[in-house]
Amino acid sequence: MANVDVYNWDKKKVGDATLNAEVFEAPVREDILHTVVKWQLACRRQGTHKAKTRGEVSGGGSKPYKQKGTGNARRGSSRSPLIAGGGATFAPRMRYYGYTLPRKVKQAGLKSALSHLFKEGRLFVVDAMDVEGGKTKNLVGSLNKFGAQKAVLISAEEQESTKRASSNLQNFRYYSVEGLNVYDLLKFDTAIITQDSLDKINQRCGVEA
Repeated sequence: MANVDVYNWDKKKVGDATLNAEVFEAPVREDILHTVVKWQLACRRQGTHKAKTRGEVSGGGSKPYKQKGTGNARRGSSRSPLIAGGGATFAPRMRYYGYTLPRKVKQAGLKSALSHLFKEGRLFVVDAMDVEGGKTKNLVGSLNKFGAQKAVLISAEEQESTKRASSNLQNFRYYSVEGLNVYDLLKFDTAIITQDSLDKINQRCGVEA
């Protein structure tokens, strides 16, 4: 177990919190991080790419020109992939790129990502996630006090004021614990979590509080 300081949004210490060693001091497995990130990105792919095969291109019912005497190759349809405007050979089809990843692998990925940030000193615990008036300016001012250029903000329950204040900040992401994910933890390089979210994070990682 590790004891950490709990801050308010002025980065003044207001208490202490205990982090579960199984979650925040786990070995950083780069292979598992790679596996989980690859799975997340695969699930995010739209897969809406599509082109028409020769059977889907309109027209082409009649022979474009006579069989012999033109000096051209013999053609039976203008929908041939060899003719401009014809169908595509091995055309891409709409598909879903996602696949199933074992729950324990996903949990191990979260442990590794959180442990990495904690080890690097880029994980902060705050007492609450409310932003006064839901103003972006107020949130940016608080984040500057933590020296965070990019960060993931996590609270136990979704706070409407924080969601509104962070919605147009390109370098910050706000989630409740349910939205916590490996890709964003690694991409945004810093995590600011609330004290009351620690038990839920432990549960997300498959560890009893």
